[in-house]
Amino acid sequence: MNPDGIDRRIGARIRIERESRGWSLSDLAVRAGISRAMVFKVERGESSPTANLLGKLSGAFGLSMSTLMARAEMQQGRLSRKAEQPVWTDPQTGYLRRHVSPRTDLPLDLVRIELPAGRAVPMPASAYAFQRQLIWVLEGELVFVEGTVRHTMAAGDCLELGPPVGCVFRNDSDGPCTYAVVVLRQG
Repeated sequence: MNPDGIDRRIGARIRIERESRGWSLSDLAVRAGISRAMVFKVERGESSPTANLLGKLSGAFGLSMSTLMARAEMQQGRLSRKAEQPVWTDPQTGYLRRHVSPRTDLPLDLVRIELPAGRAVPMPASAYAFQRQLIWVLEGELVFVEGTVRHTMAAGDCLELGPPVGCVFRNDSDGPCTYAVVVLRQG
């Protein structure tokens, strides 16, 4: 997929979510804790949002980042072919996100993440509201910092996230880390 096209679709989806709630640009900026100018740039597709920024925006809407991204990226259907799965890259960290599961009415999203060596992606607690998650390390090593608790995970390890707190996904190793995030939406 064209990265610029993804940025435009994400921006359009954010605008739709904002307008459907009757919020101004300033309302969303305050709720997400970011500048009005940044919301404006993202909505117009003029700025590629970071994973952290998307976490703040989705949290402001009361959505998971996976739900927001699925609404922006995917067509409805039961089969999600690899060649058609939306891929998004965080411009700040090189974090690569592939939405694997099809967009259906099931309350579950499956996302595959590739985190480059030496990179970290912080996520605000608001990104985890109204959902439960599992992190399953497929290859490499992942350090997941959940509030004040540090989980060091290797290939095959699986962690259920606790109550929503600010967290950081870190790859402190010399090689890439690939992990799956299973999101069960609630309420």
